[in-house]
Amino acid sequence: MDTLQERIGELKKRRKAVILAHNYQPDTIQAIADFTGDSLELARRCTQLDADVVVFCGVWFMAETAAILNPGKTVLIPDPAAGCPMADMITAAQLRAFKAEHPGAKVVCYVNSTAEVKAESDICCTSANALAVVRAQGDADVIFVPDRHLGSYTAEKLGRPLILWPGFCPTHQRLTVAEIAALRAAHPGAPVLVHPECPQPVRDAADWVLSTGQMCRHVAQAPERTFIVGTEMGILYRLRTENSDKAFYPVNDRLLCPNMKKTSLEKVLWSLEDLESRVTVEAGIAGRARRAIEAMLEVG
Repeated sequence: MDTLQERIGELKKRRKAVILAHNYQPDTIQAIADFTGDSLELARRCTQLDADVVVFCGVWFMAETAAILNPGKTVLIPDPAAGCPMADMITAAQLRAFKAEHPGAKVVCYVNSTAEVKAESDICCTSANALAVVRAQGDADVIFVPDRHLGSYTAEKLGRPLILWPGFCPTHQRLTVAEIAALRAAHPGAPVLVHPECPQPVRDAADWVLSTGQMCRHVAQAPERTFIVGTEMGILYRLRTENSDKAFYPVNDRLLCPNMKKTSLEKVLWSLEDLESRVTVEAGIAGRARRAIEAMLEVG
């Protein structure tokens, strides 16, 4: 009997499909993906796809972005219930009201948001390019939604105020300074890498604040052999696969996003068999959201 991986491979060829996976996906999903990356890497890859079907292994807002950038393709998400609490912390109506309170301000929208919120924004950003995107707005006032931590990190690095929405990532809220200190004591000399979605005290306690893609590139070039990692534990699969001679320790074992872990091999197989669940975005919203995403991609 064929394994699940073999059946997925056969169906992928038959459907002319490509499988994309975020760095936080389960190990088994990353192992079968055609491309694994962070939000920026996946957004860029979505503009270069030569496939009829895109199976997006991530959470809903990511699959929406793939659908927006690939209007002629069938975009599937293996589990349509894989949402994002941060993305749900702001609605399009709330953003419109917030903009009315700050007339003339540019809206920089973290990609961890719904298509409707992206459509109300001037430009999107990811954790990898937030500094470049905000810098590109010149001297204009900037509203940054929805993550207050990435927003405060960006403001701190650029030395300028931003108007922040009070959203956050529940997973990154689980890191503590005390846990970092304990791991430093257990692994002397190991640098601490954390994600910019972490609260400021955690960022201040780290050696490096990096997106997941930046973490992968940094580790590959770093001379150290041991690292302490402060982000969702799915990244450990890629770090260990690409750096088999190095050791990685998560800040704690609670760094698990339940939505990212909803994808399974069975669900990927079923999505290819039934071409479900399809991700679609209303044309008007998709058009405006696409402009914000493409503006981000032009910044780089």
